Amino acid sequence: MPSQLWPYVTPGIPDEFFEHLPGIPLTQREIRLLLISQLRLEPDSVLWDIGAGTGTIPVEVGLLCPKGQIIAVERDEEVANLIKRNCDRFSVKNVEIVEGSAPECLHNIKVAPHRVCIEGGRPIQDILQAVWQYLPSSGRIIATAPNLESLYAISQSFSQLQARNIEVVQSAVNRLETRGFSQTFAAVDPIFILSGEKLD
Repeated sequence: MPSQLWPYVTPGIPDEFFEHLPGIPLTQREIRLLLISQLRLEPDSVLWDIGAGTGTIPVEVGLLCPKGQIIAVERDEEVANLIKRNCDRFSVKNVEIVEGSAPECLHNIKVAPHRVCIEGGRPIQDILQAVWQYLPSSGRIIATAPNLESLYAISQSFSQLQARNIEVVQSAVNRLETRGFSQTFAAVDPIFILSGEKLD
C-alpha cells in the first residue's frame, strides 16, 4: 500500500527519502531493486532481514507486500530505532524489529521465514547455517558479498548446505551526478548478490 511519501506501487525509493546515520549502511536504490527481485516474494511472505541497517529493505518490502511480515534484525539499539523511524516515515506497519546479534538472537523470532535476506554480519557462515534450520522447504536465502572473502564464505556455505538453484549476480550501476559545472557518471559500489533455495 503506497505511503504519502512514496505514493507508487513500484519499489525504488530514492536514497535521500530515508533518514540515515553516518557510518550506518544504506542499501542504495539500484542494489535494493536487485535484492528485492532475487527474493521472489509472494503477497504474504515472511521475510527475515538480517543486518537491516537503515531499514530500506524492510520499508520497500513492507510497502510492496502489505499482507506480508518483515522481521528486521539489528544488533545496535540506535540503528534499530533508525529502522523504526524510517518505517514510521513511510507508514509501514508490518515490520517487527528484533534487537540482537545473529545468529544468537534468531531463536527469539516467533515466526519462521519464507525468505531471508542477509546484508551483513561477520560470522556469515554461522548465520547461514543457523538460518537454514528455520527455513522451510522451498524457502529462499539471498546474501550480499561486498568483497572476495565474503563471496567465498557464502559460496562455501551454500555448497555445504546443498542449496539449490543458486544464482550469483554482480551489480554494475552508474549514476549521473553533478560535480561543479559538469555532469559525470559515478559508479555505485559493486556488490555480489547470491541466492539459493532449500529443496528437500
